[in-house]
Amino acid sequence: MSENSSSGGKLGTTAVFMTAISTILGAILFLRFGYAVAHVGLFGTLAIIVIGHMVTIPTALAMAEVATNKKVEGGGAYYMISRSFGLDVGASIGIALFLSQAVSVAFYVIAFAISFNPVADIIYQQYGIYLNERVIGLIFMVLLSLLMLTKGANIGVKALYLVVAVLVASIGMFLFGSPTSYSSGDVFETIPNSDPFFYVFTIIFPAFTGIAAGLGLSGDLKDPQKAIPKGTIWATVIGIVVYIAVSFKLFLSASPTDLANIDELVMEKIAIWPPIIPIGLGCAAVSSALGSVMIAPRTLQALGADKIFNSSVDKWFAKGKPPTNEPVNSSIITCAIGFFFIAIGDIDFVAQIISMFFMVTYGAICSISFLEHFSSDPSYRPTFRSKWYFSLLGALLCFYLMFKMNTLYAFLSMAIMIGIYLWVKNAHAESKSIINLGKGVIFQITRELQVFLQKRDRQDTKESWRPFIISISPNTFNRRSGLDMIRWMSHSYGFGTYIHFIEGFLSDKTYKESQEVKERLVQLVEKTKSKVVLDTIISPSYTSAIAQSIQLSGVSGKGNNLILFEFTPSDRQGLEDMVSNFEMLQATQFDVCVLRSTLKGFGYQREIHVWISPEDYLNSNLMILLAYIILGHPDWRKGVIKIFSLYEEGKMEEEKESLIQLVSSGRLPISTKNIELIPIKSGVSYGDTIAKRSTDADLTIIGFNSIHLKDEGASYFDKYPEVGNMLFVNAYRQKAIE
Repeated sequence: MSENSSSGGKLGTTAVFMTAISTILGAILFLRFGYAVAHVGLFGTLAIIVIGHMVTIPTALAMAEVATNKKVEGGGAYYMISRSFGLDVGASIGIALFLSQAVSVAFYVIAFAISFNPVADIIYQQYGIYLNERVIGLIFMVLLSLLMLTKGANIGVKALYLVVAVLVASIGMFLFGSPTSYSSGDVFETIPNSDPFFYVFTIIFPAFTGIAAGLGLSGDLKDPQKAIPKGTIWATVIGIVVYIAVSFKLFLSASPTDLANIDELVMEKIAIWPPIIPIGLGCAAVSSALGSVMIAPRTLQALGADKIFNSSVDKWFAKGKPPTNEPVNSSIITCAIGFFFIAIGDIDFVAQIISMFFMVTYGAICSISFLEHFSSDPSYRPTFRSKWYFSLLGALLCFYLMFKMNTLYAFLSMAIMIGIYLWVKNAHAESKSIINLGKGVIFQITRELQVFLQKRDRQDTKESWRPFIISISPNTFNRRSGLDMIRWMSHSYGFGTYIHFIEGFLSDKTYKESQEVKERLVQLVEKTKSKVVLDTIISPSYTSAIAQSIQLSGVSGKGNNLILFEFTPSDRQGLEDMVSNFEMLQATQFDVCVLRSTLKGFGYQREIHVWISPEDYLNSNLMILLAYIILGHPDWRKGVIKIFSLYEEGKMEEEKESLIQLVSSGRLPISTKNIELIPIKSGVSYGDTIAKRSTDADLTIIGFNSIHLKDEGASYFDKYPEVGNMLFVNAYRQKAIE
């Protein structure tokens, strides 16, 4: 990102305060607070003030926090957000913020035109020249544009001191004025057929957006990190006090009918010296317009300096007038937008547009602030700290209020914001800030869940079994049956970790090799929608690799409980590794699976055969569960499970009833017609029986135990050569199927 050049500003906290307070005590306060009390009552007006500040105060705190995170230069809120949260996030918020600031110029100019009505009446009476509000607004916009294009921000800030003085005088004279009529004292009283609460809220909300006004002066400030938080927070606090005082004064000094007459200034009738109110309104409108017309161009200038638009207009927007880097070109664009909305002339329509743009902007700022708190990025180190729950409250309220204010505008505003983000993301593909922020959030969630699960694992001894499976193999790139099995077992019901084993000692060379292998692993499963965590391990022997891996917690935050080995008839290393390490796995209470891969592979992934013998009293439930878990993967969506149970003669009915009860109570998708009981007959080998029925099975699951290994060793797994891929299962303890 390009750094916006600093102009070496000399303004301080007072300039921020003056800019913010002159906008906060602006046109809405004079023109629409009486309307609000008339339509929603005193209680409703106070509720609007409270709700509005529940949005703006968290935003102000978030912005004050961002302002103290890094060095602040020109560009206001956009600059601060983009430097803290990245170009893609900053630009999407910055463009929306610029539009809201530019439209605000028109809003305040229209308000000034309304305040000019008494003078326009005198001109008409004396000279016969009729000036309507639209014409007055356009004339004033011309003068304002000339002022900003020729004099810049310095004259604007100097004018604010006089403006704020007049505002203080006008509000003071109003508060000490005499009532025109008396209210009933009912804080809920409104006029008949009053406007809905959220419509009134939409009209009033622009009054609260002055909190961001001072941010736009960031490039003109001597010490932005100090001036922005202090000036903004003080202006917000004083604004709340004035809003509440004015609301009570209006309620006590005029009836709802008088207040509802928005064509005249009711405050003028109440004030000690009536002319001070239109003068104050005019000054408020002028000050707010000055504030907006100073801020918006600086936002656009910073966007151009960062080459956001990825075209020749960037240089034109970024160009400043020496020696103060005044954004003349960006001021032209801002003034053009102002002229367009002034020509429309409807102050309530413009207020709705402003409210929606500011609301979506504030919602985005609070959301990003909350996520930054949650992700705990070490590089985010502001000297002023807000609270995560303030930012979360602000974000949720913003998005809720948007839809309550105007559902159509809310959808359009969010669509525009998302569209801008996607456009910026496409134009600046190298920007990864939102991805990095998301990764940080996921990291924190994962950490908390892992700690929680570890604690619960100690307390809960009766939880249902699920596979936390690990596999360590040096043959990843020679055959993929083992990796496929891990994928299937961990897809829906478990957690899988697949580790590629690299034999050797840890060094620069082997570490570099492990990183390259890990990247190959990720690419290998990229299009399979795998949910397996992939990793590598460097160890001098396979036994030491197993010892290291099985002692660590898995990705779930719980320890692993099942390990998978894989071998082929021509490459028996995986089998030999299992046999030699079986006692260690038993000592650590691991269930063990051994996959024998053949040229048949997994066929069409249609049939899983489970063979249960009288020796499988520990293994049987785990074998059935694994078959069910594998069937949960989309690759096996058309598959079925068939259970074959070998029984001793005379126990058929007992065995059948037990199996059917197990399948039924466990709600397993196994039809009773797919359960077959086979008597053990003398002279007929177990192997012949299996070969006869499972030669064409896509996966056959068989149990084994320590006695088999002791008596037959590795040769036990060489049986049934006619059968395809086989999964041999050993359960450390019996699993419950409930």
